Amino acid sequence: MNEYWLISAPGDKTPQNTFEKLNHATKNGNDKLSENFKFSIPDLKVGTLDVLVGLSDDLNKIDTYTESIVRKTASTLEDVLETSSKGNLSENLRIGGDIPPQVYAQKFTWDLAKYPVKQPLRAIADVISKDVTHIEEELKTRYNKYNNLKGNLQQLERKSTGSLLTRNVADLVKKEDFVLDSEYLITLAVIVPKVLAEDWQKKYETITDKVVPRSSSLFFFNSFSKILTKKCVPTLQHYTKATNFIIQNFVLISFLLQQTSNNDEFKKKHFTFMIYLQGPLVKWLKINFGEAFVAWMHIKALRVFVESVLRYGLPVNFQAMLVRPIKKNHKRLREVLNQLYGHLDSTALSGDKMSAMEIPGLNLTSSDYYPYVFYKITLDMLEPQRI
Repeated sequence: MNEYWLISAPGDKTPQNTFEKLNHATKNGNDKLSENFKFSIPDLKVGTLDVLVGLSDDLNKIDTYTESIVRKTASTLEDVLETSSKGNLSENLRIGGDIPPQVYAQKFTWDLAKYPVKQPLRAIADVISKDVTHIEEELKTRYNKYNNLKGNLQQLERKSTGSLLTRNVADLVKKEDFVLDSEYLITLAVIVPKVLAEDWQKKYETITDKVVPRSSSLFFFNSFSKILTKKCVPTLQHYTKATNFIIQNFVLISFLLQQTSNNDEFKKKHFTFMIYLQGPLVKWLKINFGEAFVAWMHIKALRVFVESVLRYGLPVNFQAMLVRPIKKNHKRLREVLNQLYGHLDSTALSGDKMSAMEIPGLNLTSSDYYPYVFYKITLDMLEPQRI
């Protein structure tokens, strides 16, 4: 289960007592309703009420944006890993190189070096937003470059393995199939539908009187070569438009062979360059997934802090907790939490939630408002968050 509930409740004598009460209440006999973890938030600068109210709305937007970048980075990494065969996604989604996202969330501690607590809340939020924006911009640049190269290779692959309508016949022909260095004659490659192959053999000599008799020969499946004078090329082109015969790009064999060589070399260079790009790209995605995820958890911490102060007041005394519901116990767990914290706001349980919705800065709907601070976190990085 990758669903977590990030909640907070006022400190009961001490925050530790609040956490112990939650642990005791979520034990259902020998079974547990949830696994519970402390979500440690340091003493941040509170600021004024106006700042908290305004910041609450902004943090909601930054939270949504940051989560989208986390998921986009993860999905991009999955795409590149499928191409490069460098392991599965779960093995590569790590924080700081070796910590799974779930473990990081469960053991969350504030990064004091990266986000000094002496800074105002607004300044911390701005730094996080700026960092995530930089990740998104670089992700677009790197992935677009990679995708363009991947698209070129796929196009070359289609030309070499697709149907004869899209495939370059240059790698199918032989030198002896063509008349070379002739001043008057040219060899054309014509694609003939299989059902019309017999019809082609009967009619090709009568298309124009400039066709060399018995010059048609099968060189690849239902592709034929034929010899005619250069002056009658337009006549043949006009004829094929009125039939199901298709003239491939006809060029002298010397150019065809050169084109084949160039395509092979071009494809080889592209493939080599793509492999060259994959390693650094995978490394960058792994590192920056971790950076974006860390930023996301700090935004969650800021949201919990701001809303807890708005709800529970000063002095700051609350305990943030990460709750992982045990499978099939969601409903029972919600009932237990309501029993524990229902007294904090009886309107949240009465069905008349309009007064709760009027609290400035909370930006909640009736469906996600509870007597306690609550945010759902879904750590399945390949699916959109379920709300």
